Amino acid sequence: MSWTLMDIALRWLHIVFALVWIGHNYANVVKTPRFIPLRIDPDEGSEQSSDLTRRMRLEHGTFRYASLVVLASGALLLWNRGILADSLMLQGHHAVIGIGAWIGIIMVLNLWFVLWPHQKKVLGFVAAPAAERVRCSRITFLSSRTNTILSFPLIFFMAAGSHGLALF
Repeated sequence: MSWTLMDIALRWLHIVFALVWIGHNYANVVKTPRFIPLRIDPDEGSEQSSDLTRRMRLEHGTFRYASLVVLASGALLLWNRGILADSLMLQGHHAVIGIGAWIGIIMVLNLWFVLWPHQKKVLGFVAAPAAERVRCSRITFLSSRTNTILSFPLIFFMAAGSHGLALF
């Protein structure tokens, strides 16, 4: 496969999976525009139906793994062009796309190491007492909002990296 075809394939992977990942964040903002604390009914059994659990795992797995595809395809795009190191070290005019890359890295780390461990408890994938689940619901809300807010400067710096260098 030629490098041109590889570049096109990586761009499409990057864009499509970014839409899945960021779209999931935006959808959460629309579904729950303000924080609603998790309510746990003491009469409710702690076991969820296996079908519901399976669907929830699939949905959350899809958007989490989409973030890894976006990160990997973006890194490969920069590497393919020979600017990965300069971008990540914020050197020269590659600093613009590098800022976008660092914001993306922060978003992925937030997703995998803050949001997801707490969300597993909220959704019941990991056993946790009711008080812990309620506390984790606030953390997942704020972590998800953080990624949504960071997506705006991320998109700006990614676009400005190739289309707005005159601004910098």
